[in-house]
Amino acid sequence: MTGTVVHEGNDRDAGVVEEICGYLTEQPPQSFFLFAGAGSGKTRTLVEVLRRLTGVVPHASGGRLANRLRLYGRSIRVVTYTKNAVAVISGRLGSNDLVAVSTIHSFCWELIGGFDEDIREALIADKAVQLEEAKTKAAAKVRGISDTDRRKFAEIEAEIEALKGVPTFIYHPDKDTYGEGAMQHGQVLDATAWLLLNRPTLRTILQDRHPIILIDESQDTMKSVLDALMKLAEPRGSGLTLGLLGDHRQRIYMDGHSDLPGLVPPGWAKPELKMNHRSQQRVVQLINKIWAAKLAGRTQPSSGIEQHHRTEKTGGTVRLFIGRTSLSTPEKRQKEAWVALQMQQAAQSDAWATSAGYQSLALEHKLVAARGDFLNVYTAITLIDPNAAAPSGRGENTGPSVARLVLQDLAQLAACVAADGSVNDFAATEVLRRAGCLDQLPADADQRIARTEEMHEALAAFGSACVKPDATVAEVVAPIIKAQVFKVDSRLLQQFADQTPPPAAPIPRQETETDDARRRRGWCALFKAPWAELERYRRYLAGNSELATHQVVKGSEFTHVMVVMDDDQSGGNQISYDKLFGATELGKRDLDNVQAGKETTIDRSLRLLYVTCSRARETLALVLWAENPAEALKFARNKSDWFTAEEIVEIA
Repeated sequence: MTGTVVHEGNDRDAGVVEEICGYLTEQPPQSFFLFAGAGSGKTRTLVEVLRRLTGVVPHASGGRLANRLRLYGRSIRVVTYTKNAVAVISGRLGSNDLVAVSTIHSFCWELIGGFDEDIREALIADKAVQLEEAKTKAAAKVRGISDTDRRKFAEIEAEIEALKGVPTFIYHPDKDTYGEGAMQHGQVLDATAWLLLNRPTLRTILQDRHPIILIDESQDTMKSVLDALMKLAEPRGSGLTLGLLGDHRQRIYMDGHSDLPGLVPPGWAKPELKMNHRSQQRVVQLINKIWAAKLAGRTQPSSGIEQHHRTEKTGGTVRLFIGRTSLSTPEKRQKEAWVALQMQQAAQSDAWATSAGYQSLALEHKLVAARGDFLNVYTAITLIDPNAAAPSGRGENTGPSVARLVLQDLAQLAACVAADGSVNDFAATEVLRRAGCLDQLPADADQRIARTEEMHEALAAFGSACVKPDATVAEVVAPIIKAQVFKVDSRLLQQFADQTPPPAAPIPRQETETDDARRRRGWCALFKAPWAELERYRRYLAGNSELATHQVVKGSEFTHVMVVMDDDQSGGNQISYDKLFGATELGKRDLDNVQAGKETTIDRSLRLLYVTCSRARETLALVLWAENPAEALKFARNKSDWFTAEEIVEIA
């Protein structure tokens, strides 16, 4: 299918749509992996393929495929990672009864929802594997199996027993569900993968409904599901044809395969999109050099297509600013404002004159929390439910539903409180009415008046607490919980009533912690956190904070971008820009991983830098707060070809 026509300039990818149509209309059809880099027009390519395969655009072999699909009541399934991507693809495609577009979570639940006995068996099998792995890991420790390990074993065994008694499993693809039988997002994906491999009937159902499945952002698709589908697609002619679209350089979730192109079976086609239609030449040059870099500590292959900029996009401005991480947070904010002024002069663009004119990107959620001044609340919510603490494009970003009272209900009530602590009774009553709080008022007139007064007093106390500068979450929620104004999750009530001190945090790399202990520490931290932080945290969840993370802007693009890198304010040791820019040396674990050929801190940091830099259309400012600025400057000037001398600026 390839090589018949050579395209140049802006049209060098012009033949890819027809190439993919050929793979999917052959008899038997051929599975493929489309390498589609940043700004390459992947979504446009996907939509144009679908339009031809379903008869929207006249196409001889596509028309025949459309007739076969319609005759047997089948459709092409398009699976992507986020609701936003579903909306974009569906919007561009228009109404089309031969294509079903959904998130990976919706797709999986559509397959297994209602098969409660099979789901139970899959979840128990997964828990059994977890238990065996925990026992093996504990037994390998020098000190042997500890009491903490035994508690962990007991916790998993209790979860297995609880699963045996669940009559019905519930799930919602776009938000977290709680209660008996509630499944989390990862559980649904793992259960689907297990059932596809162990239940022939489910495989038959899938092939009969969707003989062609196209997976967008395949580099971030959970390994278990992708492996199961790839196995079902082999050999060619098995009844299921798979098309994977993605860019392993843009993998930002650890669930995905580290080297997806290397796992593509030999018989699959490998079309490529070589253009970058998004960015100016200088930005494209930078991301090409970042990915091609030969760095100490790098184990991931530098495979991938070097991108070409559009012929008319020959400009672009890039700068690297390096400062000392020991500066305080306010000082860093001030210096970043100075950086924006430098960019305004360098790019001759007034967009950099205000923070609204450019997009600031952080490379880690904890950094956003620290800069946004809601670190206490973010840390607490992460302990309560690490899967719902940070925003994602998957669905609703409202935080854990178990904490709905403080994250949603009281936020609406707080909007009715004036600066002096007085409560707008009319607005507050409307909030309570919408929440159903007034549905259970007593029928007896005297009791009704008494209950109304009790709620009114609680609202007055809530308003007074809200405006106290040093009020904690516990102080603000206390009158609301005492008067039972809202229906509150029983787990929140239980934790609020528990006056025992929190468990001690485990010693890193030496102790493990049960989920119950972790959640208890989280609740205690949340109740002690400043109430004022909650509003800033809610803005972050809604995507309205000044800084955004790479997860939130996945697939997005901006005219002007500032990337902030600061290991000192980031969490964990998975990412390090000090190491990437040579400001600190590689650690023992990195060196051991290099020796073993495993993924390293350098690999993860390089990918995230690539993702954030590739969001920029016109201008890009990289701000590195380094532990050793002199070494970072030396790396930038002498050991890499990423930047020219004039593009490297030291922050005084």
